Amino acid sequence: MADRSDPFLDSLRGAVGASHVVTDAAALAPHLIDWRKRYTGEARALVKPGTTEEVAAVVRLCAEAEVPIVPQGGHTGLVGGGVPLKDGRAVILATARLNRVRDLDAANNTITVEAGCILQSIQAAAEDADRLFPLSLAAEGTCQIGGNLATNAGGINVLRYGNAREQVLGLEVVLPDGQVWDGLRRLRKDNTGYDLKQLFIGAEGTLGIITAAVLKLYPRPLETATAFAAVRDVPAALSVMARLQEATAQALVSFEILPQRGLDFAVKHVEGAQKPIAEPYEWYILTEAAGGHGDGGLKQALESALMAAYEAGEVLDAVPAENAGQARAFWFLREAVVEAQRHEGGSIKHDIAVPVSQVPAFLDEALAKVEEMIPGARPVPFGHLGDGNLHFNVTEPEGANTAAFLARWEEMNAAIHDIVHRFGGSISAEHGVGQLKRTEIPRFKAPLELEMMRAVKRTFDPKGLMNPGKVIDP
Repeated sequence: MADRSDPFLDSLRGAVGASHVVTDAAALAPHLIDWRKRYTGEARALVKPGTTEEVAAVVRLCAEAEVPIVPQGGHTGLVGGGVPLKDGRAVILATARLNRVRDLDAANNTITVEAGCILQSIQAAAEDADRLFPLSLAAEGTCQIGGNLATNAGGINVLRYGNAREQVLGLEVVLPDGQVWDGLRRLRKDNTGYDLKQLFIGAEGTLGIITAAVLKLYPRPLETATAFAAVRDVPAALSVMARLQEATAQALVSFEILPQRGLDFAVKHVEGAQKPIAEPYEWYILTEAAGGHGDGGLKQALESALMAAYEAGEVLDAVPAENAGQARAFWFLREAVVEAQRHEGGSIKHDIAVPVSQVPAFLDEALAKVEEMIPGARPVPFGHLGDGNLHFNVTEPEGANTAAFLARWEEMNAAIHDIVHRFGGSISAEHGVGQLKRTEIPRFKAPLELEMMRAVKRTFDPKGLMNPGKVIDP
């Protein structure tokens, strides 16, 4: 570890203040490993700038010294994108101190926030202004908006509002040479050339560091209607979704699918998780609609459509939420499915998307492949059926050797990803590429597409200092 007389570290201390440059091994340790504990790295220091100008100063110093930079937000990523490489050359640039709401324009339905703002705090600020910021995901109490945008996060409301990139009107970005691009425009129409902000959304910090964003707000819905239901099979779930969209005038914001095994894991391992439907069925849906006129009409429309689906044999049982507390219990169960899997041993993860219409066929083929490869393995496919994004996780067989099972991670990933590709899908739907999928990407993108990506990377970051080893190699 470099000592306090290191001239480069001294220059960083001069830029942001000595207390905001961390080199102590114990303090650095949590920033050197990812949430799933798959990736570990080393770093010269952790730097915590408090303003855009300080970010720019740090980036300029790193560019001059040719020191790599790893941007790090809430550190809730799942693909190793915020973990430095093992060579120990990099500086981690944490955005937590960039946590101000710069502006909220209720008439324009926009909020301008800095990259370190916690997602939940942005939701709360919008609510205080009688507005909605719809991006919502499990880590919203910890994750930061800069990381959400850098990974183009998805979450539970994509069906109605789209991914993170659909929520952005403008960005402020520190480029790899330390220049600051002020693209904080609040316009919904700006047809003056390339939409440069889109280059940085989903780039995982490989082209620059997002320091602030102008985000869209929406009117707060007057009514929310939530329901949990058992369905005959996955094709029936798609039919039910179409019924609900039509009945609610496209007011559905979420449509999740959950397997019986996932619910069993949740009830077994997560305190407070309860099944709304006692009788076991193979597949369940959790759906929510928002909007309406505040007169109960949306709930009535949802229930009527579920009844029609029940009469058609598509829904086997259903429980509409009678109040906000019951709706929260349904969503708690959904999140408990995520938490519970780790208590059942090793789990090989996949964050994939296929066209919504292809989900049933994909699941048939992928589930058969898992059984062929590892008999007795316990798949837990769940997630955002409404937008075709499934978390196709595979839990080890009961009594298996966990290390031996996890040693087949790459083999299993490759097999499932091949199936995804045949169905015209994506091997990274909402978690990003990071380190986890960097070597897989070339298997599925055309050489021309890869060269276009590399050309963008070379143009913005010719020295390859921005988050090296992530997304794509220059």
